[in-house]
Amino acid sequence: MQSTRNEMEVKSLVAMIPLLLLIALILSACESTNNSTEKMNDSVVKEESTTKKVMTGNGEIEIPTHPKRIVAEEYLGSLIALDVIPVGAPGLSIQNYYYKDKLEGIEDIGDYGNPSTEKILALNPDIIISGNSENYETLSKIAPTIVIPYGELSNVHDELTYFGDLLGQEEAARVWLEQYDQRIAEAKSQVDAAIEDNLSFSILEDGGKSTWVYGDNFGRGGQPIYQALGRKPPAGVAEEIMEKQWAEISEEMLAEYAGDFIIMTSDDRTVEDFKADPIWGSLSAVKNDRLYVWPEERSWYYDPLAVLIQTEELTTWLTSLEK
Repeated sequence: MQSTRNEMEVKSLVAMIPLLLLIALILSACESTNNSTEKMNDSVVKEESTTKKVMTGNGEIEIPTHPKRIVAEEYLGSLIALDVIPVGAPGLSIQNYYYKDKLEGIEDIGDYGNPSTEKILALNPDIIISGNSENYETLSKIAPTIVIPYGELSNVHDELTYFGDLLGQEEAARVWLEQYDQRIAEAKSQVDAAIEDNLSFSILEDGGKSTWVYGDNFGRGGQPIYQALGRKPPAGVAEEIMEKQWAEISEEMLAEYAGDFIIMTSDDRTVEDFKADPIWGSLSAVKNDRLYVWPEERSWYYDPLAVLIQTEELTTWLTSLEK
């Protein structure tokens, strides 16, 4: 009886082998299907992550997550700070005093504010960055175009953070701004120790018969003096200057707009020339050697890199003055 029972158990096990093999095959097929599905899902995610949508003044625009061929009609300095080198930019930007040595190989796309569409088209860009909304319709036919009007990004932090997010360079922006803040803080502490905080500053540009006065977001030294170093315009005109950002004034108005210190843009006149002028020479800042004159090629730029270097340059001057 025992022998018969064993034989029956063996036969039963043998009969189950095909069933077990079938179950194993089904499980293997399911696992293979799951792996394939996961791989397909991963592939879809990777494919979707190559582009993203950003909201602009011209609506929602789809751009590459990490664009490789950028034409920077504007904001070139912010890209350079993030170590992002575009394929094209206007000639005036490429000649930037503060980083022109880093721009070898970048194509000149023509005049600042009026670039050549033919040159941009030939560069086959995957994104265009502009500050001029008038060119949007034309440029957007070539590649996705981001327009950030002048003044919309009002300081270095706003600008670097925006472009870090836009170009997938968030960490690079964070690191750069951290170093920027340290250097600006050091410069400000030096100036605060050397210059009384109640003394006023004017940002001017010489135009011969006319003179222009500027606020804190129009270049010529406004960003480093008013934003980075925290200095103020003359009290009587401060509100007007900061609201309008620029104004043309006559020689008769100079005394009203001239502060205790003057940062002057001039390509034609020196400190000695201003001292020799009967009207300019009568101003307190000029008489007391508190006039700083620099050319347009150094004062005109207001990108993050320029602002940092300008701040340190002006700090060196201010801390060297006799009290």
